[in-house]
Amino acid sequence: MWWYTARASGLVAWALVTASVVWGLLVAGRLASRPRPAWFLDLHRFLGALSVTFVAVHLAGLALDGYVHFGVSELLVPFASSWRPAAVAWGVVGFYLLVAIEATSLMMRHLPRRLWRQVHRTSFVLFIVATVHGFTAGTDTRNGLVRWCALGGTLVVCNLFVLRVAGAGRPTRAGARARRPAPAVAGRRTASAPR
Repeated sequence: MWWYTARASGLVAWALVTASVVWGLLVAGRLASRPRPAWFLDLHRFLGALSVTFVAVHLAGLALDGYVHFGVSELLVPFASSWRPAAVAWGVVGFYLLVAIEATSLMMRHLPRRLWRQVHRTSFVLFIVATVHGFTAGTDTRNGLVRWCALGGTLVVCNLFVLRVAGAGRPTRAGARARRPAPAVAGRRTASAPR
């Protein structure tokens, strides 16, 4: 039972990390011109917290399973596991990245904005690390549904990331309107109107 718990919670945790990254890109991106409602950010935060919960269930399932011994050191120290040490190390690194991102998000109001942003940008690294961990340590990688979901999630994250990077230097529509000179009123001269 614990082996199935570890496998299922690992897959769900990966899906939640993917959904959180996708939703974060949608919240931060300029794909829509209208302001987003408050629940957009709340959903992003909820997905991040839920992914931490499922990673905790994943670790508990591995620790309680008796087939392969996973003690505290195997779960928290990279390359300490005798079972697929490199594959497990990807998961350990992903766990620390997830904890750092979630902890700094909870303390966002007490941290410098630049520090929070730099740590939060490691979400992309977390997605890559979690995907590599899933495909190198996971036993469900031969399942066609798992492969198609991983491919679909990766394509969505990559496309949104490219759109985000490509649009990072462009001003928003609201910002462009604010910088545009006011139109000249008939009969009045403005500073930019010719004399």
